[in-house]
Amino acid sequence: MKEASFTELRSQAKHYFDLVERGETVRVLRNGRPIAEIHPITRDLPSWKRRRARPLLIGGEAISKLLLEERGG
Repeated sequence: MKEASFTELRSQAKHYFDLVERGETVRVLRNGRPIAEIHPITRDLPSWKRRRARPLLIGGEAISKLLLEERGG
């Protein structure tokens, strides 16, 4: 984790926000004591990516199995 004084953060804000954008956390110090942390925001995944994939079923049978049987495999 990077640390920066409040004054340093103000004068080099672009540098520190570039670090945050790359995934680093920056701790801000005032008079040598931590007052804040700037951290990247995690991107939300779409709901369809959060759920585990399940096989599609028709009448209790997996579609892939039905297709293979239909194709003679």
